[in-house]
Amino acid sequence: MSHEVPVIGVLALQGDVREHLVALAAADAVARPVRRPEELAGVDGLVLPGGESTTISKLAVLFGVMEPLRARVRDGMPVYGTCAGMILLADKILDPRSGQETVGGIDMIVRRNAFGRQNESFEAALDVKGVPGEPVEGVFIRAPWVESVGAGAEVLAEHEGHIVAVRQGNALATSFHPELTGDHRVHALFVDMVRANRPAESL
Repeated sequence: MSHEVPVIGVLALQGDVREHLVALAAADAVARPVRRPEELAGVDGLVLPGGESTTISKLAVLFGVMEPLRARVRDGMPVYGTCAGMILLADKILDPRSGQETVGGIDMIVRRNAFGRQNESFEAALDVKGVPGEPVEGVFIRAPWVESVGAGAEVLAEHEGHIVAVRQGNALATSFHPELTGDHRVHALFVDMVRANRPAESL
């Protein structure tokens, strides 16, 4: 097994970028902000942070990273989306805003702001498949939920009957924000996914 440290980017156009950089570093990855196509080309995996999904998608197009990002995700680059990032990884959004595009990668339909507006933020203990030990403390802030998943997507966690964590191949998505809790186990799961995906010759 390789002990080489994977390089993981955080899409740094808008949202809680710094917290993800800290969490990834704590989970034994080299973490870098990514804004441009050449920065995207230099990472082994990418986190799409929370924020405002419409704004992030429009900025990704503006900065020229949307198309190369879609291509890398199609080619199997590991990617992890939290909250707005989950919306960006959905193949379909219910009631998308005008001009809103997604990266895609997970066969799921996502409902934006499903858990309510900012003042309806909450925390919940979640059993997340693939994360050992005690439940994960999920922080939900104007969070989406997954309305339905296709055959290729695996549900990793639910809250009150709603899907809040999904994985399909090298794509991982959560409705909640594990980067805000100081518990880095979900990030560690993603770092393991990135490590497992690296080609043998780079090990």
